[in-house]
Amino acid sequence: MKKVLATAIAIVATTSAWAGGLVTNTNQSIAFDRMFARGATSEIDAVFSNPAGTAFNEHEGFTLSLNIQSAFQTRNVLSTFEAPFLAPDAQTKKYEGKATAPFIPSVYAMYKKNNWVFQGGFAIVGGGGKCSYNNGLPMFDDAIMTGIYAKTAAAGMPIIPSMYDLGSSMKGTQYIFGLQLGASYKFNEHFSGHLGLRVNYYSGKYEGYAKAIMGETPLASIDLDCRQKGWGVTPIVGLNYKVGPLTLAAKYEFKTKITIKNDTKKLDCAPADFESALADYKDGVKTPNDIPAILYVAAGYEILPKKLRAAVEYHFYDDKNACMAHDKQKLLKRGTNEFLAGVEWDITRMFTVSAGGQVTRYGLTDDYQSQTAFTCNSYSIGFGGAINITPKLKLNLAYFWTTYSDYTKVCAAQAAGGPGYCGTPFAGTDVYSRSNKVVGIGLDYKF
Repeated sequence: MKKVLATAIAIVATTSAWAGGLVTNTNQSIAFDRMFARGATSEIDAVFSNPAGTAFNEHEGFTLSLNIQSAFQTRNVLSTFEAPFLAPDAQTKKYEGKATAPFIPSVYAMYKKNNWVFQGGFAIVGGGGKCSYNNGLPMFDDAIMTGIYAKTAAAGMPIIPSMYDLGSSMKGTQYIFGLQLGASYKFNEHFSGHLGLRVNYYSGKYEGYAKAIMGETPLASIDLDCRQKGWGVTPIVGLNYKVGPLTLAAKYEFKTKITIKNDTKKLDCAPADFESALADYKDGVKTPNDIPAILYVAAGYEILPKKLRAAVEYHFYDDKNACMAHDKQKLLKRGTNEFLAGVEWDITRMFTVSAGGQVTRYGLTDDYQSQTAFTCNSYSIGFGGAINITPKLKLNLAYFWTTYSDYTKVCAAQAAGGPGYCGTPFAGTDVYSRSNKVVGIGLDYKF
């Protein structure tokens, strides 16, 4: 029971709330939201998606891009706990989690002079925003119910759940803020390169409680308030090759080592021996939380000059070699593969429309998935447009949604040779489901 309760206080928001890998966000501009495959562009959003390609931008001088997105996500767990002290109709319960990020800003700027481009940007490059499970999680409830039952049954007076009130809640916030700087150079009419880096700052906050009360007497309780901070630097290299209507581009972000440190405001447990099981959340404890190395490869083709463009793209996130707490990354089968495609059409000089899609496939295993940190294979579809308000000012609008495949995790009872559900001796099943919607607006301005 102690081990499960320790795990229950784990990070709720470890998985990304937006497009991208397990901990990495790639939807960093409104242009991405409405087309997805932006890895071969030379427009201002290339500062993030194709930094070497900025050297082929036609505008000499300064360009600025401001982007605001709002993301709304659900993360639900349908739990079936086959405990003998629960009636059959009380064994299945849905735990609903809501993750919201109403304000996701990103800013990009570049200055082009002949063959040189100097560029920078700020964005939320990782994290899952804010997530709340207001009615707790199975790993709280089931572990506490089992512990109380086992302890009191051994004393000859078993206490079952109908005899007491059980309440729990979990809230988590996690963001990785990134400040990026770099320079690109156009070597000749076909080829350009980029060198840069991004400074990443991790900020997390986790609040949770679980309490079982019979009458006025607490049977068990946990109360946690833990803040976490850390930082790391990402080296970035990029290449861009352009011949006629064809552009080939690549970007590589090296693995970022981040160690986060606890600033724990509260860690109260009853019985007191629970506290030893929550050692990971004591004040001052340090935990690895690396950002994986990422490879981006893209091809873009101008079907009609200055009119119709299409692109395809591939991302690989080396999640299995990015250190996580307790080496959790070793439980993955492999890193994450992502496939993107998009098309953009300038209807007139003033109006542009675009659409795109993305398929994400993770190397998931049952041992990796948990109620506090789960993800599911998915596909996303986005669309939107741009309005050239003036020759210098462009307005971008976009909407995309993600459809996830449910993930089912079955735990056999310990008597049957299984691990037991939530650390209990009994069998159980989790069905993990998610949803995601993002809307965005942005402005690009050429000085």
